[in-house]
Amino acid sequence: MENEPDHENVEQSLCAKMSEEELNKSFNLEASLSKFSYIDLDKELEFKNDLIDDKEFDIPQVDTPPTLESILNETDDEDESFVLEDPTLLNIDTIDSHSYDTSSVASSDSGDRTNLKRKKKLPDSFSLHGSVMRHSLLKGISAQIVSAAAVSSLIAVGTSHGLALIFDQNQALRLCLGSTSVGGQYGAISALSINNDCSRLLCGFAKGQITMWDLASGKLLRSITDAHPPGTAILHIKFTDDPTLAICNDSGGSVFELTFKRVMGVRTCESRCLFSGSKGEVCCIEPLHSKPELKDHPITQFSLLAMASLTKILVIGLKPSLKVWMTFPYGRMDPSSVPLLAWHFVAVQNYVNPMLAFCRGDVVHFLLVKRDESGAIHVTKQKHLHLYYDLINFTWINSRTVVLLDSVEKLHVIDRQTQEELETVEISEVQLVYNSSHFKSLATGGNVSQALALVGEKACYQSISSYGGQIFYLGTKSVYVMMLRSWRERVDHLLKQDCLTEALALAWSFHEGKAKAVVGLSGDASKRKAIVADRMVEILFHYADRALKKCPDQGKIQVMEQHFQDMVPVIVDYCLLLQRKDLLFSQMYDKLSENSVAKGVFLECLEPYILSDKLVGITPQVMKDLIVHFQDKKLMENVEALIVHMDITSLDIQQVVLMCWENHLYDAMIYVYNRGMNEFISPMEKLFRVIAPPLNAGKTLTDEQVVMGNKLLVYISCCLAGRAYPLGDIPEDLVPLVKNQVFEFLIRLHSAEASPEEEIYPYIRTLLHFDTREFLNVLALTFEDFKNDKQAVEYQQRIVDILLKVMVENSDFTPSQVGCLFTFLARQLAKPDNTLFVNRTLFDQVLEFLCSPDDDSRHSERQQVLLELLQAGGIVQFEESRLIRMAEKAEFYQICEFMYEREHQYDKIIDCYLRDPLREEEVFNYIHNILSIPGHSAEEKQSVWQKAMDHIEELVSLKPCKAAELVATHFSGHIEMVIKKLQNQVLLFKFLRSLLDPREGIHINQELLQISPCITEQFIELLCQFSPTQVIETLQVLECYRLEETIQITQKYQLHEVTAYLLEKKGDIHGAFLIMLERLQSKLQEITHQGENTKEDPSLKDVEDTMVETIALCQRNSHNLNQQQREALWFPLLEAMMAPQKLSSSAIPHLHSEALKSLTMQVLNSMAAFIALPSILQRILQDPVYGKGKLGEIQGLILGMLDTFNYEQTLLETTTSLLNQDLHWSLCNLRASVTRGLNPKQDYCSICLQQYKRRQEMADEIIVFSCGHLYHSFCLQNKECTVEIEGQTRWTCYKCSSNNKVGKLSENSSEIKKGRITPSQVKMSPSYHQSKGDPTAKKGTSEPVLDPQQIQAFDQLCRLYRGSSRLALLTELSQNRSSESYRPFSGSQSAPAFNSIFQNENFQLQLIPPPVTED
Repeated sequence: MENEPDHENVEQSLCAKMSEEELNKSFNLEASLSKFSYIDLDKELEFKNDLIDDKEFDIPQVDTPPTLESILNETDDEDESFVLEDPTLLNIDTIDSHSYDTSSVASSDSGDRTNLKRKKKLPDSFSLHGSVMRHSLLKGISAQIVSAAAVSSLIAVGTSHGLALIFDQNQALRLCLGSTSVGGQYGAISALSINNDCSRLLCGFAKGQITMWDLASGKLLRSITDAHPPGTAILHIKFTDDPTLAICNDSGGSVFELTFKRVMGVRTCESRCLFSGSKGEVCCIEPLHSKPELKDHPITQFSLLAMASLTKILVIGLKPSLKVWMTFPYGRMDPSSVPLLAWHFVAVQNYVNPMLAFCRGDVVHFLLVKRDESGAIHVTKQKHLHLYYDLINFTWINSRTVVLLDSVEKLHVIDRQTQEELETVEISEVQLVYNSSHFKSLATGGNVSQALALVGEKACYQSISSYGGQIFYLGTKSVYVMMLRSWRERVDHLLKQDCLTEALALAWSFHEGKAKAVVGLSGDASKRKAIVADRMVEILFHYADRALKKCPDQGKIQVMEQHFQDMVPVIVDYCLLLQRKDLLFSQMYDKLSENSVAKGVFLECLEPYILSDKLVGITPQVMKDLIVHFQDKKLMENVEALIVHMDITSLDIQQVVLMCWENHLYDAMIYVYNRGMNEFISPMEKLFRVIAPPLNAGKTLTDEQVVMGNKLLVYISCCLAGRAYPLGDIPEDLVPLVKNQVFEFLIRLHSAEASPEEEIYPYIRTLLHFDTREFLNVLALTFEDFKNDKQAVEYQQRIVDILLKVMVENSDFTPSQVGCLFTFLARQLAKPDNTLFVNRTLFDQVLEFLCSPDDDSRHSERQQVLLELLQAGGIVQFEESRLIRMAEKAEFYQICEFMYEREHQYDKIIDCYLRDPLREEEVFNYIHNILSIPGHSAEEKQSVWQKAMDHIEELVSLKPCKAAELVATHFSGHIEMVIKKLQNQVLLFKFLRSLLDPREGIHINQELLQISPCITEQFIELLCQFSPTQVIETLQVLECYRLEETIQITQKYQLHEVTAYLLEKKGDIHGAFLIMLERLQSKLQEITHQGENTKEDPSLKDVEDTMVETIALCQRNSHNLNQQQREALWFPLLEAMMAPQKLSSSAIPHLHSEALKSLTMQVLNSMAAFIALPSILQRILQDPVYGKGKLGEIQGLILGMLDTFNYEQTLLETTTSLLNQDLHWSLCNLRASVTRGLNPKQDYCSICLQQYKRRQEMADEIIVFSCGHLYHSFCLQNKECTVEIEGQTRWTCYKCSSNNKVGKLSENSSEIKKGRITPSQVKMSPSYHQSKGDPTAKKGTSEPVLDPQQIQAFDQLCRLYRGSSRLALLTELSQNRSSESYRPFSGSQSAPAFNSIFQNENFQLQLIPPPVTED
C-alpha cells in the first residue's frame, strides 16, 4: 500500500482455518499482521492509505508459484473423527461434534441463527451517517492462495501443513518458512505473532510446538517443545512490548510466560505457568501494547495481561513481579458464547489511560485502568453496552469507534461514547473461517473439556486482525480489509448513490463537529470548517444544476412547483447556515432565475428567514423581485410582514408608500415613513384624514376604518413610549424629538387643511370619539414616564385642560365616555406626586350629570362609570352625604353599598341587595359572609342578624332553599320565630320543605338543628294540603315526627295510603290492611256498577295498583306473623277479589271477568308462599257459593295451584336427592382420609436419633406427624414444641417449625394446613404399637365428638366448596319438612324466615355430579 508508515508497530496477529470441499483441499491458514503506529488519541484516525487494487497499482497477475502449488495440493492426512462422549452434558443441541471447524454462515449456514430473533432492532443508520466502512478484496493474495490475510509491508500466512508464507507489500510471496516434513510432525499452524520491530515471527502449532523465525533471513531461531504440557494445541501466542517476553495459551486452558534468552550464543527459552487450566480454562489472552510515544506511560512498566476464562476476567501484571490486579466474574450467560478481550488507550478527563473492553454474549463491559500516585493500579467500570445480538469478535478501530462482529456474520460499527450504531455491514461473502479444530484439539486426540469445545464452535480469534484503523478478515477463499472511510469518501459515496440531501446533511455534521467516526479532518476548528464548507459549496452547485436539469419539462405547473419546493429550500438553508449570502444572492439566484418557477420558489423560501430576522442585508434587486413576486400572487399580507423586517432604504420610497396605501398596508406604510425618511407625523395625518370625517358626522365606522383607528392609537402609544412601530425601538437620540412632535401634533388647534366648520382640537376630539377609554389609557401610560421633566409636566396639564374643554363643554359624549375621563383624572389626582390641577366643581357637575334622575337610559352604565370613578380615588372630590342621597335617588345601589361599606353600615347594605333586581340573590352570600368571617364587631354582626330576621319573608320568597340554609346555619335556635314571621302558608311550606326534606339538596346537619316534632308535623300537614301525592315519599326520608299525631293529620285529609303506611310503621298491620282492603273493595264496586268499559279503563288499572300494594303489605309482614294472623290477612284479600265474580255473569262484562280472574290468580300465587295449600282449598270449598255446585268457575284457579304445587314438590325432591348423594360422597372421602394410617419417614426419633422401640421409659409416648417426622413425647417436651390453640395444648413438629422460624407461631391456621401441628398426629404407647388415637380423649359426652384430625379434614372439605355447607342445607330442609310436612316452604313461627339459607341472595345450587374417587 502507498504512504505506509515505518515498521515501529504494535503487534497484532491473525490466525485462520478453512475447509473447502469443492477443490478437495483442506487448509489451515494463519496470518500475523505487522502493525503501524497508532493515531493520536485526541484526534480521530486519518487514513492516507487507499485500497490496494491490482489495476490501481498496475500489479501484474501473479501466477501461483510452483513451490506453493505443490504445498497447497498436498493431501491432508490428519482427518480423524471426533465424537463427544456425552453431547447432552451441556444441554446444547447445536454442537457440531464431527466437524473440524465451524463453517462460515455463507458456506453452510451453521451459524447461530437464534440471534436473528431479538426484541429490538436499531434503525437504519445509513441516511444519518452514510457508509462509514470501506471493505475491499486483496486480489493479489487471494489469487495465489485460497485463504489468507493481508497487511501492507508484511503478510504472514500459516497453513495446515505447518508452513508460514510471508508476502510483501505488493502481495508477492517473499518467504516460505518451514517444511512439509516438520508440518507432518507438528501439525497445522494454529497461532502467529510478530514482534514490535517486525524482526521475529512466533508460530504456534496444533500439536503444541512453538517455533521462532528471523523474518529478515528466514532462519529458524528456536524450536520449543517443552514450554507447556504436551498434547494440547496452541490457541494463542502473543509477543509483549518486551521482545524477549511472549505469552502462550493452550487448549488445556493454561497460560504460560515464555522468556527468550541468548547466553554465549545459545538461544534458550524459559517457561513459567501463569494460570493453570485446572482452576478454570482460559480461552482468550490479550497483552497491553503501547505505541512508541506512550512508552514512558507509567502503566507500561507493569506489562499488563488480560485473560478470559470461561467464568471470569483477570488482569495481571507480569512486571516487576507477577500480581493479580483485578478479577471480574461474568455472571450467568450462554455457555456457547465466545469471551473477547481488546485493549486501547483512550483519553478520559484529559488523561490518557488504557481501556479494556471485554464481552461475552450480548453485553460489552469497558474497564478503565489507572495507576495512582502510590503505584497501585485501579480498575473502574465505565458505561457498558447492551446489544441485541451475540458477539464473536470485538475490535477497536480507534479510541472512539469499535467494530463488532455478531454470530450471523454482520459487522456493527458503534460509536463508543454515544453507543450509537453507525453502520451495519453483511460480511457473509467473506466466508470467515473458524478456529474450532484447535479448541477441540483434534490434532492431539480431542483431549479438551466439552465447555471449551463448545466455545470453540464460534471462535475466530486468529481469523481477524486489526492495526492502525484497518481490520483484516481471513476467509476460506479470500482476504478482505475493512477501514473507516475518510470524510470526503463518505460524502462522495452518498453523491455516487445520488443522495445529495443526505450528503449535505452529513457534510454539515462534519462542519459542526457532530459527526461520528470522522477521518481525514485535521487542524483547528476554523480550518476544518473551511475545508468542509468549500466541499459543501461544490455540492450545492451540483445540487442546483441537478434541480434545474431534472425539472419536468411538461405537465402541470403544480408538478414543477412541487419539484422546486422539494429542492430549492435545501439550497437556501445550507447557504444561510454556511453564512454565504454572497453565494445565495449572486450565483445561486442567477442560476435559479433561469427558471421562473424556481425563482418564485426561491423568493418564497426567503420569507421565514426574513420574518425571523435571520436574513438581513438582502440585495436591492432581490428585495425588489421579492415584493413584486408576492404582489403578483396577491399575497399583500405577506408583503407587509416582509417590508417591516427589511432595510428598505435602497428601494424607491414613494413607490413603496403608494403601494402600501393602495393595498391598505398601514403597518408597512408607517414603517417606511419612520425608517426610510425619519418622518413620524405624516402617517398620523394620513390616517386622521380617513377616520375623522365619519366620526365628526356621527356615522358608524367601517371595519377597515376601525382597524386604521386601532393602528393609529397603537402607533401614538409606541411613539410616546419610545418604541418603533410595529416592532423594535426608536433610536435613542430621536426619542425626545418624536415625543415632542407627537404632543405638538395632538394639541393642534386646527388641522393643516381645516375647513371653517372644523371644531377646535380636532385630533384629540377624534381620538376621544373613536375610543375614549383606550386613548386615555395611552395618555395614562405616557404620564407614567414623565418624571421631573418641566416641559413634560406642561404638556400633561395642557392635555388635561384640552380634554376637559372638549368633553365637558360638549353634549355629544356619552356618560360612559365622560365617566372614563373623570376616572382617568381621579387616578392622576390620587397619585402622591400629582402636579395636575382640576377644578373641583367639574366633579360636582359630573356627579349631577351621572345621577340625573330624568334620564332612565344607560342606568347600569352610568352607575358603573360612577363606581369606577369612586374606586379610582375620585371620592375625595365629593361630599359623601350628598353623594349617598343622590345615589339613593338615582337607585345606584352599588354606589350606596360602596359608601355604606366605607362607613361599616353593613345592615343597610342588605337593603341595597334586596332592592337591586340584578343582585338580589347575592344577599344570602353577603349575610353569610358577614356573620361567619371574623373581622367584624359583635355589634355589626348583631345589626346584620336583626336586619336579616326582619326581612326573612322577603328572603324566603326570593329563594327558599338559600333562606333555609341561612336559617339552619345562623338562626337554628330561632326557627319558631322565623315560622311565626312567615304568615303566607305557601311560603311557609316552601321554607319547611327546604329545611326538612334532605332531597332538596341542602347540606344541613339535622342532628345539630334539633327541630321539634311539632314543626315536622306542621310541615306534613302543609304537605297534605299542597302536595298530597308526595307525602309517602317524604315520610320515608323524614325522621322526627310522632306517629299518632301524623296519623290524625293524614286521616283528616283522607289520605288512606299514607294512613296505611303509618299504621304499618306503627305495627298495626291489621289496621293498615283493613284500610287498603277497604280501598280495594271500593274500587271493585266502581267496576261492578259501571257499564261497558274498554280494556284501557283507568278504574281497572286502579284496582290492579291497589291490589299490588295490598299484596306487598301482606308479603312484607307475613314473615313475622303466626299462621292465624297470616290467614286473617290473606283470606279477606282473596275474598274481596273473588266477591265480584260471585255475582251474576251477565252483570259483569266478560272482558272484566277475565281480568279479575288473572288478578285473583296473582293473589293465590302470592299467598301460596305463606298459607298452606289445603287451607286455601278448604276455605274456597267452604264458601256457600262454590260449595253448592259452582266449583267449575274456579276450576282454572285450583288447577293452576296444583300445577305449582307439583312443580315445587318435584324440585324439592330432586334437590334433596342431589344434596344427599353429594353429602354421602363427601362423608365417604372424609372417613377414608381420617382412617388412613400415617407412614413415618424413619423409625427413629428426629430429636434424639434413637429408635423409638429402644427407649426404656415405658410411659413415654411416640408422636407421629402427618409430615412424616416421628418423636418421643419426652424429647418434644424438652424442645418446648407445644402451642396453645383455643384453650388446648397441641404438639408442633420440631423440624418443620424450626425450619420456618421466620413465621409467627400464632399463625396456627397455616401450620395446621401444612400438617405441622398435632391435629394431624398419632400418639402411640411403646408397649401397644398397634393402638392409635389420643389416649386423653374422653368418651363421657353424649354426642359423638370429632377428634382434631377429623375437624381439620372436615374444615378442608368445607373450604373446597364455595357457598353454604351441605349440613346447613340439609338442616334447613329437615326443619321445613319436619315442622310442617304438608306445607312446602312454609316459614317456621319461631324462627324468622328471612334467616333461611334459601333467602340468601348468594345461595346457589351446584348441580354437578360427584367427583370420581381415587383408589
